[in-house]
Amino acid sequence: MNNRLYGNLIFELSKEGRKGYSLPRNNFGDYAIPASLRRLEEATLPECDEMTVVRHYTNLSQNNFGVDNGFYPLGSCTMKYNPKINEEMAALPEFQHLHPMQPADTTRGAQAVITLLERSLCELTGLARFTFEPYAGAHGELTGLMTIANYHRSHNDERRRKVIVPDSAHGTNPASAAVCGLEVVEVKSTADGLVDLEDLKRLVAAEGENVSAMMMTNPNTLGLFERQIPEIAALIHECGGLMYYDGANLNPLLGACRPGDMGFDVMHINLHKTFSTPHGGGGPGAGPVGVRKGLENFFPHVSPYHGNFAVMMRAYAYILTLGREHIKEVGPLATLNANYIKECLKDVYELPIDGLCKHEFVFDGLKDKSTGVTTMDVAKRLLDYGYHAPTIYFPLLFHESLMIEPTENESKETLDGFIEVMRKIAEEAKTNPEVVKAAPHHTPIGRVDDVLAAKHPIVTYRQLKNETTEV
Repeated sequence: MNNRLYGNLIFELSKEGRKGYSLPRNNFGDYAIPASLRRLEEATLPECDEMTVVRHYTNLSQNNFGVDNGFYPLGSCTMKYNPKINEEMAALPEFQHLHPMQPADTTRGAQAVITLLERSLCELTGLARFTFEPYAGAHGELTGLMTIANYHRSHNDERRRKVIVPDSAHGTNPASAAVCGLEVVEVKSTADGLVDLEDLKRLVAAEGENVSAMMMTNPNTLGLFERQIPEIAALIHECGGLMYYDGANLNPLLGACRPGDMGFDVMHINLHKTFSTPHGGGGPGAGPVGVRKGLENFFPHVSPYHGNFAVMMRAYAYILTLGREHIKEVGPLATLNANYIKECLKDVYELPIDGLCKHEFVFDGLKDKSTGVTTMDVAKRLLDYGYHAPTIYFPLLFHESLMIEPTENESKETLDGFIEVMRKIAEEAKTNPEVVKAAPHHTPIGRVDDVLAAKHPIVTYRQLKNETTEV
């Protein structure tokens, strides 16, 4: 794109004296602004005509990538399509114009939606009650751990300050435990990527009376179903701890099995992942927390209101659209799509753990390591072909992790196109590795220095005499 408006800041397009607006005639007179409220100097604002402003922000919007633009195989985050009827329901004036401080008897419709959503989530998870106060998945994790802490406190069991977390866990698990004032104890994975039951037995034998909970994601971060959950749950329950389910990977279980039936006591659900609502860019999110019967009185108050209601509305619309019959197809289709991609690419990308996966899987970079092409290079090259890159360098179990999750929404044609490009990049790595190492070539910004950007971020700009200065 040669248009100079495409990559410039709005301040760089500013020309003194230009305007993109006209205000109506002042019919109200002039009123003095108190000195305490006045600026000490003129506000630094860009001066642009309307067409320049429209083109600038339209071009910026075209830089954004989302599921509506193309395939978004970001592993562990379930970037699934958000049906437009969800947006229509959330945008209904009766819901959109609600205010959290208005009288309760004027919000009965919204309260009914939350009650019906709770019933649906209880049915889908096998749990008894949910709180909708948490605003995101990590907020839900903290709420769930606080619920567990309240439970132990009610039994005067203050010594239980340790949380067992698998070495393949999402990073938010140990972070949430630390914020809650708990100590993380890591349990190792076996060579086949599952929780090492013998290592867990050792930990429980040594720390049993101090164990508050064990946090697990199932399927785990490698996309593998933890087959020994009944034994794991029995170990934790026998020593007096509770089982916490990280609901980030709930997608492949919809209609197949329920965490509550597996022995989990507390869980959070990322409504903005499993139930299709917008996800990415920092929000919005919703992380309701569910508990088995008997734990509902231990919910902490983490917000004076219910969380992001519009996200809940979208999630409930999604559940109603699918219905009891079709929501059972979500998990199997997500599993089918992931296994199809994995089997079509494992001859050119290294698959460290073979076998059936669920909704996602992890490659350990290219199979041919002699090319010097890294997972980062593959991810950057994908941008040239119009695909969002998968998750890279996570989980930390492998040096060149490349995590792919297609979700259940994508057609075989879309998957075949992605597979073709991934194979093409693998071939380029052999025949012309430099073109992959220097990617991307067709994006507004090329390969950036990630280390420099992290150590010296430019977070704002100041306009001085029509020149942009970094601050």
